[in-house]
Amino acid sequence: MMVRLVDAGWGMELTDALRADANALRIICPFIKAGALERLLRLKPARIQVITRFNLADFAEGVSDVPALRILLDAGARVRGIRNLHAKLYLFGASRAIITSANLTKAALDSNHEFGVVAKDAAVIGACRAYFDDLWQRGGDDLTASQVDSWTEIVNRYNALGGRQSNQTPLEDFGAHASVDPALPVQVPTGAPGVPLPPAVADAPQAFVKFLGEGNDRKPLNITTISEIERAGCHWAVAYPANRRPSGVQDDAVIFIARLTRDPNDIRIFGRAIGMKYQPGRDDATPDDIARRAWKEKWPRYIRVHHAEFVAGTMANGVSLNALMDTLGADSFAPTQRNAARGDGNTNPRKAYLQQAAVELSKEGRSWLAERLQAAFDEHGVVPRDTLDPLDWPMLPDVTPEGGG
Repeated sequence: MMVRLVDAGWGMELTDALRADANALRIICPFIKAGALERLLRLKPARIQVITRFNLADFAEGVSDVPALRILLDAGARVRGIRNLHAKLYLFGASRAIITSANLTKAALDSNHEFGVVAKDAAVIGACRAYFDDLWQRGGDDLTASQVDSWTEIVNRYNALGGRQSNQTPLEDFGAHASVDPALPVQVPTGAPGVPLPPAVADAPQAFVKFLGEGNDRKPLNITTISEIERAGCHWAVAYPANRRPSGVQDDAVIFIARLTRDPNDIRIFGRAIGMKYQPGRDDATPDDIARRAWKEKWPRYIRVHHAEFVAGTMANGVSLNALMDTLGADSFAPTQRNAARGDGNTNPRKAYLQQAAVELSKEGRSWLAERLQAAFDEHGVVPRDTLDPLDWPMLPDVTPEGGG
């Protein structure tokens, strides 16, 4: 069949096409995540050209990756950016074209509902190549490594300050104007609080439940979520004890934020955010932080978070961790799932988080929790941005990371 409709299995479609013809790979795709990209590059295409978006707000929000751009350059690819790009097209030499709704992300390739066409027809491939070449010519100059370095620094700083526009320079779009009048103003997303994370969290490298409060300080279910946000400062960081640096959390991990509650005893997940890897000095409580929240003297280590969103109303509107553990058992968390698989060690999820500041979720636990938290957002709403904006927001200390000059 020369033209075939496809509604699933896009990861296999792309890899099969590249195995059949790796002479040249041309991609038009707005959002590219590093993990999905690396799956394609393992097949070592000979020549790579990519048209994507250079909107720094996309990178800050986690829908696309600056590291993916670096991976492309390291692989010898030429990359250009187009503003407001929405098309998705994959060309494999002169033998196959794929037109699809799927971005180059793990979620799109493996789990999202995506639809499109796989074509081996020469006329279709030729038309797609002409479209690519025309857009390429209008895409401006090739991306450089120095641009990637600069954008990495800008996005990291933006997110370390909570991922909010207030008191920050708005994030720029460095893509070329390919189909709109350059004289017209372009609306650039700001990446401010209230912008939701992508509905699926499958592209995140990890997911954790971070616990707020201690066993002797549980709160009733009728406390408001905003009161806990103000107390904990979890709109920009979640805290760890002085003797436990959170070294296991990677950049872009999903942090589900939870509070120990009582009557009955439970843990209610009431928010989520994107985490940043712990950096000594930058992510340690300052004297001003401790003056504002005295308990940070014992809990001075941070995982900074950005683009946080929280269920509106009370803790009763959050998701029960007891319900997750009752449903999934050992498959709730990554440690208990690993132990069950090898037949050794603790497999009881209720013991896995005892005396822990956080626990890593399994893939199944992440999916279960993400779905139910999204349902809570849909039913109860989210704490609005104008409620979060007046809260305290961080400053960045002038520090040199450990090992630096």
